[in-house]
Amino acid sequence: MTKREIQQQLQDNYFRFIKQINDLSDSDFLRSYNDKWTAGQQLDHIIKSVAPVNLALILPGFLLSIYFGKANRPSKSYEALVEKYKLKLEAGGRASSPFIPKGVSLNDREKLSKKLEALTLSLVKRVNTFSEEKLDLLILPHPLLGKLTLREMLYFTICHVKHHEKQTMQNLANSNIHS
Repeated sequence: MTKREIQQQLQDNYFRFIKQINDLSDSDFLRSYNDKWTAGQQLDHIIKSVAPVNLALILPGFLLSIYFGKANRPSKSYEALVEKYKLKLEAGGRASSPFIPKGVSLNDREKLSKKLEALTLSLVKRVNTFSEEKLDLLILPHPLLGKLTLREMLYFTICHVKHHEKQTMQNLANSNIHS
């Protein structure tokens, strides 16, 4: 994907997720099934995971290369990155403690939705500060996937919200079947 395609996918997927969360009834927003995260906790988790990416992209490229190094291989395709993520999840990979959400109340919904919207717009804008070449040269650490190029981290950020959107809807569907 090009920078423009990445930016469009980020905006489309995150805004769809925000709309999905905001369109839920109050009871669905708070519903947990089988110890799965509520929709509110899914929202909080997404914020916790996208905020560090947004923060990292504030830094100039030379600082990123000093802190994290440079890629020694080409970026994976979006599909290859998604496959790697799925394999890690199937092998038991889970969110580490900084990314695990706390309890989320109904009163938090609007504030969290607005926060995620602002983070998304900021992230989309920050992508412009890096050239296509820098997206493939600079790396960031990922707690589950290891070192990723900036492009791969943005791919992850796109697929991650889709994963949690799907999880949210599956959890609600399962809870409705069993209630």
